[in-house]
Amino acid sequence: MNKTMNTYSKRLEDQIEQCGLSLHEIKKKIQAHHIETPSWGYADSGTRFNVFKQPAAAKTLFHKIEDAATVHQYTGIASSVALHIPWDETDDWNAVIQKADECGIRIGAINPNLFQDDDYKLGSITHSIADIRCKATDALLHCVEIMRQTHSNLLSLWFADGTNYPGQGHIRKRKQWMTECLQTTYHAMDADMTMLVEYKLFEPGFYHTDLADWGMAYSTCLQLGERAKVLVDLGHHAHGVNIEHIVAFLLCENKLGGFHFNNRKYADDDLTTGSVNPYELFLIYNELVDAELDESLQPHIEYMIDQSHNLKPKVEAMIQSVLMCQKMYAKALLVNRSALADAQKAGDIVRAEELLVSAFDTDVEPLLQEIRHEMGIMENPLEAYRQSGYEERKALERQSYKAAAGLGA
Repeated sequence: MNKTMNTYSKRLEDQIEQCGLSLHEIKKKIQAHHIETPSWGYADSGTRFNVFKQPAAAKTLFHKIEDAATVHQYTGIASSVALHIPWDETDDWNAVIQKADECGIRIGAINPNLFQDDDYKLGSITHSIADIRCKATDALLHCVEIMRQTHSNLLSLWFADGTNYPGQGHIRKRKQWMTECLQTTYHAMDADMTMLVEYKLFEPGFYHTDLADWGMAYSTCLQLGERAKVLVDLGHHAHGVNIEHIVAFLLCENKLGGFHFNNRKYADDDLTTGSVNPYELFLIYNELVDAELDESLQPHIEYMIDQSHNLKPKVEAMIQSVLMCQKMYAKALLVNRSALADAQKAGDIVRAEELLVSAFDTDVEPLLQEIRHEMGIMENPLEAYRQSGYEERKALERQSYKAAAGLGA
């Protein structure tokens, strides 16, 4: 590791001086900005056309934990891994917890899978057959029990439920059935557990999706209780939707619970975070930081990656995404909020926009490298990982294992 501290540019120094936070406060916030990675992002995955296997891809849950821990080792801010049930089901959760402890991470959100069972062809918690709805509810309750065993406090829910043709289902009844199932699950959760309700515009239901947008998720959460909050997936919106507006609205209502970070070009493409539109990611973080600095709000947000990389190496792609989130968070911290408020009050549109662009255009790498040095990790995490030989070693170690269950597998 380079022992020499990096020299800040005049631009970076000015942004730090003008943002209203001390350098110590900025560093402390960046160090504490935790990003959770998903177990399913480390296993082989594909599209409707094919699963493209990678020699180093995780074949077991322990492999996934090792990979997640490696991302944390090189980034310093990814100390938990989300699990997907039944993909990550096991009969020995104590061994899983022990493995995570040994690797220096913990189990994060538990994500039920209610879309890969033949019984759920026409819906899970919205199915017209009561027995199938009960089966789906039991699966959710099982995940609550897994939360207790793994010391997780997050139940992250996304449902593929929807219809493909007019008349296929009774939309109002499906809504009622969904609410009933979620209420049963919500009331079974412990007082320190939070339910995150995700939405998606379309796919696999191309006529209607039962939880199609943030308003439907928000309304559902209101019916459940204060520990039910909306989860925003950056890939689950129509083109042109102002996601930062949604974020601000939900923050104001204290109903924003978390994020699934990724990027998309056309639909839910699961591209690396910030790879297509980093300025959008910055604007989202700008709203998050603004709320974070508002003493009347002080929201608690769960930041999670949701990506299954088909072409990029799994761990490298995850490191890229974690670092991109960290970078945009750092840039958002540097916005001159006092000057921005003055410009907004004066109706100076150009000045207000330029204040955001100034923070976005600031090179924060010297600051981030200094923070990493102080945290005892490599200043260039991705390059350090690529030189470590981890990918090659794991490809050899895992070649005899049968592929793990995973998206598209």
